[in-house]
Amino acid sequence: QVQLVESGGGLVQAGGSLRLSCTASGRTFSTMGWFRQAPGKERELVAAISWNSRFYGDFVKGRFTISRDNAKNTVYLQMNSLKSEDTAVYYCAVHTAVLVQPTTSSFDYWGQGTQVTVST
Repeated sequence: QVQLVESGGGLVQAGGSLRLSCTASGRTFSTMGWFRQAPGKERELVAAISWNSRFYGDFVKGRFTISRDNAKNTVYLQMNSLKSEDTAVYYCAVHTAVLVQPTTSSFDYWGQGTQVTVST
């Protein structure tokens, strides 16, 4: 049974940083990623790492970095220079195979989400 356990969300001031973590159990995954969903908006890709390739949403603009520790089956999202518009629920997601173009529908398993709130 696959489980994704997320941590690291919270409240931060604009310009601050947060690091999200997501540990997968049950099996290993070639692709791990983070999505976010703000109230009234569609879920969107924040970042994904598939084998050695990294993908980022256009809005990231060098502020976020995704990484993974294969030994721990964990993916991280380091978020710097946070803005109020980054406020959303952030979801971890995983997919068994390598993806060349990650999209929301590509992922098989999802975490429950962690709230990130950026105050001005």
